[in-house]
Amino acid sequence: DKCIQIGSRQIGPGHPCYIIAEMSANHGQSFDQAVAIVRAAKDAGADAVKLQTYTPDTLTIDCANEYFQIGKGTIWEGKNLYQLYGEAYTPWDWQALLKAEAEALGMDCFSSPFDPTSVDFLESIHVDCYKIASFELVDLPLIRKVAATGKPIIMSTGMATLAEIEEAVTTVRAAGCTQLALLKCNSGYPAPPDDMNLRTIPHLSEAFGVPAGLSDHTLEVAVPVAAVTLGACIIEKHFILSRAEPGPDSAFSLEPQEFRAMVDAVRVTERALGTVRYATT
Repeated sequence: DKCIQIGSRQIGPGHPCYIIAEMSANHGQSFDQAVAIVRAAKDAGADAVKLQTYTPDTLTIDCANEYFQIGKGTIWEGKNLYQLYGEAYTPWDWQALLKAEAEALGMDCFSSPFDPTSVDFLESIHVDCYKIASFELVDLPLIRKVAATGKPIIMSTGMATLAEIEEAVTTVRAAGCTQLALLKCNSGYPAPPDDMNLRTIPHLSEAFGVPAGLSDHTLEVAVPVAAVTLGACIIEKHFILSRAEPGPDSAFSLEPQEFRAMVDAVRVTERALGTVRYATT
C-alpha cells in the first residue's frame, strides 16, 4: 500500500495529488507578508504550506573565506552563506502562528528542519509531517532523529545518488518510521525543464515501495502536469505574492495566479487520466 497520511489526507496512488506551497524566504522578513502568503496559497488551491526551520547560526558561521562564499553563476552570487541564511530564514516565533493560520483555513503546515534543535522545536509545535530537503538527504543523524518522531516524512532527492537515497530510506525505516514519500528534484534555482528527468518518478516509487512526487523549481505549469501523468502523488512549488519583490527565492517561485493555473491543470489531468477502458463513447 503505497500511501501515507498527513492529517486527514491519504496521499498515494488513487488519491488526489497533494500540492504543497513552499514559502521559504518569500516573506521578506515580514510576518504580515507571511500570513498573506498562507492565505493566498489557500486561495490558489494548495493543500499545504511548507516552512523551513533554521537560523544562520544553526547552519553555518559568519565567515568570508572562499569555502563560505556562494558559487559563481547562481542567483545568490556575491553573498556568503551566513548572509543568505540571514535574509532567508523564517523566525521561529512566527511558525506556530503560521501553522495555526494554515490549519484554520483547512491546510496542513509543516517544515524542513536542518539540525536537531529545529526538530525539537517543531515537535513542540506539533507538526504532523516533516520534509527533508535535498541537501540534507545525506545527514543521516538528522534523518534518524526525524524518523524517530514517528511522523510521516517527505524527502527530496535532488542532490543524491541512488545509493545515497537507499541509505536514507534504510535509515528512516530502521528508526521506526513507516510513512515515507520521495520527491524527484532538480536542485537548480531555477531548474531548466530539459534537466528534470521526470521518468525517475515512477522508478523511485517502484524501487522503494513508496509514493513519489516532484519538488519543482521550474517556472512551468507543464512540468508538474507531466509529473502527474507519470504517477506523481505530491507536487511542491515555491510560492510568492509577486516575483517583483526582491528575495533569495523570488526568481523561481510561482505567483498566485500561476499556482492556481497549475493546480487547475493538475486537477483536470487527474480526471482525464481515468482508467484503462475500451468502449464507444
